[in-house]
Amino acid sequence: MPVIAELKAFFRASLLEPVQADAGESGSAVRRRRIVVGVTLVLGAVALGLALTIRPGDVGFYPATLGVAAIWVIGALASGPLHLGRARTRAGGTSRSVLQAFILGALLLAIFLAGAVVVGRIPVLRAPVDALLAHARFGSLLVVAVITAINGVAEELFFRGALFAAIPQRLRVWLSAALYALATVFSGVLLLVFAAAVLGLLTGLQRRVTGGVLGPIVTHLTWSLGMLLALPWALDIGS
Repeated sequence: MPVIAELKAFFRASLLEPVQADAGESGSAVRRRRIVVGVTLVLGAVALGLALTIRPGDVGFYPATLGVAAIWVIGALASGPLHLGRARTRAGGTSRSVLQAFILGALLLAIFLAGAVVVGRIPVLRAPVDALLAHARFGSLLVVAVITAINGVAEELFFRGALFAAIPQRLRVWLSAALYALATVFSGVLLLVFAAAVLGLLTGLQRRVTGGVLGPIVTHLTWSLGMLLALPWALDIGS
């Protein structure tokens, strides 16, 4: 069927076939990147855990989460060069992967919202998710959305930019996703850890294909902002 063929071609181009081989870095550059990445990962994970323990409605949540973003960005930029990357086009050329990444993010969002309908029926799973969303309910949704976007960009710069480049090539996709999920463990929310693992795997595949962070950033923002706005609605459907 034409539709199935189109979907196969889309996923093959967006997630499986790298546009070009990674040029790699010198041994000294990789060692320096790994040191910076290791320190940043520990600091960022602890800061994220502390930020998520702040009581909903407390204005301290805003500077705390921006502080986490600052850690990711500073660590990413200090580790070495970052690249935007390129994606394949239907005509056989290459371009920035904005539309491709948006589609992937929207598909992931649809899957998670469908899952949220089920989670909404299970109190033990829904309670920690409601606690996370409480920051948007008790604060300014616009401010939380802006902070969500800033953190999404910062996380991709670090995890799919600096950290990805610091990992041996054969392990990059899986290990970067695992470390991204591990960084959310201090939040104490298992569903957040699971979401980080899935998102990390998807954006890691994008990073391997495009060679840069632009595609992962677009996918991350599409998913995270969509979840912020639509997740409460999906949870209420399931309740």
